[in-house]
Amino acid sequence: MRRKVFRNGGLGLFAAPFLGPLGAMAAATGEKKKAKGGSAKNIIFMVSDGMSTGTLNMADMLLQRKEGRRTNWLSLYETGQGTRALMDTASASSLVTDSAAASSSWGGGVRVPNGSINVGANGQAYQPILQKFKAAGKSVGCVTTVPITHATPAGFCVNSRSRGDQEEIAVQYTELKFDVMMGGGNEFFDAAKRKDKRDVYADFVSAGYEVVKTGTAMEQVSASSQKPLLAVFSDNGLPYTPDANNDKKTFLPWRR
Repeated sequence: MRRKVFRNGGLGLFAAPFLGPLGAMAAATGEKKKAKGGSAKNIIFMVSDGMSTGTLNMADMLLQRKEGRRTNWLSLYETGQGTRALMDTASASSLVTDSAAASSSWGGGVRVPNGSINVGANGQAYQPILQKFKAAGKSVGCVTTVPITHATPAGFCVNSRSRGDQEEIAVQYTELKFDVMMGGGNEFFDAAKRKDKRDVYADFVSAGYEVVKTGTAMEQVSASSQKPLLAVFSDNGLPYTPDANNDKKTFLPWRR
């Protein structure tokens, strides 16, 4: 039903509450400035997991009411320093999209069923964007605050029938030869924690990687190092800053 509403012209009904701040911004500044074109030397794809355009707009409205200014993101649009586009990341199997299907829409460009990562219902695998860049000779990296093997970052990197198979996703990373991998997920790399007792860290070392597990070790990595880097700082996701600041016993080892 949601898709029928949008196809049949419902977008006009929802545009005001959905895109209100953007529309108000255009009205206040007159004709919207056009962002300058050109080619990009580097591409940084930033994902705030679970954030729709509504989140961006609500944050902008709150900041306007509290401080009388816009968010940095919407200021870029207002001054013509950025452009925006909307993308449908709907699941191929459900009205409610999980992070595996949504990330695959971004990272692989094709809708897939919930629970799958760049693998269609018919079993077809779709090559994600970081694999394409690597094949084209580009340097690529994936940096995240959740486990590297989690569905959201994995949607840009791998193919898997099941988002839950994080042990296998960790193994896939050894074969992809990405230049930088950083985040959490130690339980899927450490032989003592994996069900199959495979030492995936050792696999990365054998493949020529620099492997670090603490902030101190990360600071000691030379900026001139030519080795690819795997940095895994926590068993699961990285702690939120308030947790890390207030629970010294639990998070002090991670900080070190």
